[in-house]
Amino acid sequence: MQRRFPPSIFVLGLVGLLMLPVVVVALSWLQFDEQALLILSEMSRTVLPEYAWTSLVLCVLVALGVMAVGAVAAAAVTLFDFPGRSFFQWALLLPLAMPAYVVAYAYTDFLQFSGPLQTALRSAFGWQGRLLPDVRSLGGAVFVFVFSLYPYVYLLVRAALLERAAHLMEAARMLGAPLTRRIREVALPLARPALAAGMALALMETLADFGVASYFGIQTFTTGIYKAWLAMDDRLAAAQLATVLLVVVAALLRIERVAQSRLRFAAGRGAPAGSADAAPIRLKSGRAALAWLLCATPIAIGFVLPVVFMLRALMVGTEPLRWGQFLGWTQSSIKLAGISALLATALALGLAFTVRRRPSFAARAAVQLASLGYAVPGAVIVVGLLLPVGWLQQQAPVLNAGYWITATVIGVVWAYMVRFTAVALQAMQSGYSRLPTTYDDSARMLGVTGLGLLSRVHWPLLKRSVAAAGLLVFVDAMKELPATLVLRPFNTDTLAVVTYQLARDERLGEAALPALALVAAGLLPVLLLSRTLSKRASTA
Repeated sequence: MQRRFPPSIFVLGLVGLLMLPVVVVALSWLQFDEQALLILSEMSRTVLPEYAWTSLVLCVLVALGVMAVGAVAAAAVTLFDFPGRSFFQWALLLPLAMPAYVVAYAYTDFLQFSGPLQTALRSAFGWQGRLLPDVRSLGGAVFVFVFSLYPYVYLLVRAALLERAAHLMEAARMLGAPLTRRIREVALPLARPALAAGMALALMETLADFGVASYFGIQTFTTGIYKAWLAMDDRLAAAQLATVLLVVVAALLRIERVAQSRLRFAAGRGAPAGSADAAPIRLKSGRAALAWLLCATPIAIGFVLPVVFMLRALMVGTEPLRWGQFLGWTQSSIKLAGISALLATALALGLAFTVRRRPSFAARAAVQLASLGYAVPGAVIVVGLLLPVGWLQQQAPVLNAGYWITATVIGVVWAYMVRFTAVALQAMQSGYSRLPTTYDDSARMLGVTGLGLLSRVHWPLLKRSVAAAGLLVFVDAMKELPATLVLRPFNTDTLAVVTYQLARDERLGEAALPALALVAAGLLPVLLLSRTLSKRASTA
């Protein structure tokens, strides 16, 4: 007898195990602890208002910045035609390959008081003192986040405009509307849901950040969580603080979901963007140069200059390159990321197949829970994971739970699975959306059911989606910093952790090599994404 595919209740239980850290953080207020209450009371009276205000200002400025840069770039390459347009369509995605903390290290090394720029200016003009504002500031963090995260807005706004804007703007032109009015009354309303969704994604990344805020010395809410846990040695207080961050992230996730649903609805109608009447407007002379400059600037700031600065730091570094250690860091990163990618992709494939085959309430709930993981900051995952481990260690020392979570790869892989299963699941669902359900009906009529349906029908058609899901999880796991920094096994350093530690110790010449390795790894999914977008644009 053919074995039945595990029921959706089992899959829901597995997802529940993955989401345990989030549940623990959410339920932390049900536990009363006098010491935690005193710590939170003192922090709320002294430092928490500053943390909250700094985080709020940071988020507002980043939101305005990514919307401006991303929307302008998307409108330029979608609505207009100018020299270099085909290059910019995919090159504007390159900053996605740069972790924000690597961008922060690169600009700090070049622009700081002892950096090459200010040193050369002082030598050339005989000036004394600081010539540029300190990059390690709130303004510097906004600059880093805006030019690292604008591709989220660019991607979604470009997709929204590509669907209908060019066609509707052509119709408005035929009715006599000038260009400025067409952009204001046609393009911008169509792009609003995409702007909101991209902004929400960028803000979730900003709130989840640890590397930039820690390196620049910015007191955000995330640093407050780590201080309550590490400096004040109270995990419960840290978990209760993390609930505030979790609520904010949940609100942003809700905004993103609503905006995405409106975006899909808007894209479902209208004439195709590839019709002859919807050709982009040809720009000449000064206007073409302006469009070229508007597209080239974010690429230069967010990718080209950081790479150049890190290459310079690598070449002028005073310390000899430790290739043996570098290979060890690379091996650790590949091992952790590879295990996580295999497990996350397998789980995502199982979830997507379960919903495809039997879309019960439990299966849909499991998918919704797994989709929340990517929005959860690493700080929240770490606190939510170590809190029950500490309790279990006290209640049942014989199990040695602390050892298995902090001295082996289990803790790191668990944290990666919480965060990145959603990435693999999105790729799986995208792959399944291109498979007609008639394939399943035909297979059942031929007697192929259960796991046979997955192995003989779905798998040959989903190989590319599975490979894309594994690649995305692999690269995201290699770049992940906060959870890796805390949960990595003893004597196991990854490229991300070593880059952070060396940069924190002002050894940027040594940090350049692992940082550039992370950038090289990040280029893989960016090139894959740009290739996918090119195919969609050519078939539109």
